[in-house]
Order: sequence, then C-alpha cells, then structure tokens
Amino acid sequence: MTNAVLAGSTGLIELPAKAKLSPLVSSDSSNWPSEFPKSSQLFISALGTTRGNAGGFENQRKIDYDLNLALAKAAKEAGTKHYVLISSGGANPNSPFGYPKMKGELEEAVKALDFEHCIILRPGLIVGERNESRMAEGVFRKIASAAGCVSNGLKDFWAQDADVIGRAAVKAGMNCLEGKEEEKFRVLGQSDIVRMGRTEWK
Repeated sequence: MTNAVLAGSTGLIELPAKAKLSPLVSSDSSNWPSEFPKSSQLFISALGTTRGNAGGFENQRKIDYDLNLALAKAAKEAGTKHYVLISSGGANPNSPFGYPKMKGELEEAVKALDFEHCIILRPGLIVGERNESRMAEGVFRKIASAAGCVSNGLKDFWAQDADVIGRAAVKAGMNCLEGKEEEKFRVLGQSDIVRMGRTEWK
C-alpha cells in the first residue's frame, strides 16, 4: 500500500474523502517539517492562507512560502519521490505584485529540489463555501457559480470548484505513482485541472 502525505486542505480546498491520505496534524506548524513521515512516496501540498487570516502579507508569506518550502525540503530529505503543489493562476516570480510573485518564487524553489516528479496546479478563482469571505471574492464566486449553473464551460476557463481542484491534485499524484506521468516537471493550468478533476476522475 502506497503512503501519501497531505498538508493543508482544511480550508476551501478539501481533497476527496476517497483519497486515503495521511494528513500532518499538529497545532504548532513549526514542528511539521521535523515530523514529516519517512515512509511516504507522495506529498501533496494544499497549504495556504489568506492575508486577512494571517494578519498581513508578511505573515501570509510565512505560511504560503516559508512553511511550504520547509515541508517540501523535509519531504525530499525523507525520500519522497513525487510532489504535487496547489499553487495559483498567474504565479510568476517576476511579477510586480506580491502574491503572484510569492507563488512563482515557491514554484521555482520546489522545482529546484529535484523530485522524481514535481507537479504544479495553477487554479483560477476557487469556487466553494468559505467560512470567512472577502467581499470582492464573494461577488466573483457568486458570478462563477451562476455561470456554472448555465454551463460549466462558462465558468471553467476562469474559475474552478474546490472539489475539482482537490480531485485533480490526487489524480496528478496517482499518475506519478502509477508510472503514467512522463514529465519530470509539469504545470497544470485551469483546463488541465478541470479535465483531471472532473472528466478523468474515477
């Protein structure tokens, strides 16, 4: 039986219940890297927070970049072969804007760790229920949901359901484990996420 580790997925993105994963559970996130399991072949990170929840961008970076990278390094040191990261659409290390720049820098950093496979998911606006919501995002999520009621195609090119993203992450990881992933490094855009998380998911 293959062991996999999941970090995150307690917020808007929740990976599917049928995925038999072992989450890292600890109230002190500074301990997570040292507690990383030694027997895992696959690590999926859906770890992230909002600027509001973190109390500012610098604190958000401590989670979205620093902790994510520390966990990826711990996974590599533990012998994990396959790494899947849920990043963000527009991630770009050269962006003049803080959030996409941070996400792009993280992508470059984990790619440099040289996993056997490194798969990056870049979803658009994430549609789903969130306990806390920012007004602008809430409005766009309602628009996306309404568009989806008419046709999934009206929504899929700019927004994806949280459960579809979660399923796509698991599917990407399973492809690596089963020898179906031919590329060492792959970026999955929004259309790829929809295909893997809805069409190909079983």
